[in-house]
Amino acid sequence: MAVSVSALAAMSCGAADNDPGPGGVTVGEARALDEAAEMLDERNADPAAASAQQGAAQDAPAQ
Repeated sequence: MAVSVSALAAMSCGAADNDPGPGGVTVGEARALDEAAEMLDERNADPAAASAQQGAAQDAPAQ
């Protein structure tokens, strides 16, 4: 029982999304930037997929 209480206490000590983070952004903003960078890296790693996405965007009707 004491182990599970200490585990719950440790999990609740994480930084909240609106806490200050690295580089003058919040923790949530830093996480979003990391996720966006990862998506760009994945897209750049597969040029065929990137060109297919660009082609689909160009073929889409303008709104």
